Amino acid sequence: MKDYYADLGLASSASLADVKKAFRQKASFYHPDRNHAPDAPARFRAVQEAYEVLSDDSKRQAYDDNRRRNLLDNPLETARDIWQNYFNPLL
Repeated sequence: MKDYYADLGLASSASLADVKKAFRQKASFYHPDRNHAPDAPARFRAVQEAYEVLSDDSKRQAYDDNRRRNLLDNPLETARDIWQNYFNPLL
């Protein structure tokens, strides 16, 4: 499961204004016309996808519910996803 909050660099308690602000910053940074890194297009698409889900109230509610359910249902997979999303980019 993708962590849309991590893609935008936000906490799960972020407001809609915070989501919009983070999206604008990340989208302008990763836009393929401005950023020529090989992973920029993929990161740009991930930021767009995260914004589409988190900016829509019903999609965000469904995502948050699923996120909470997955955290409780499969803690090993959740820990693995957290490790990959947060620590692998740093290494």
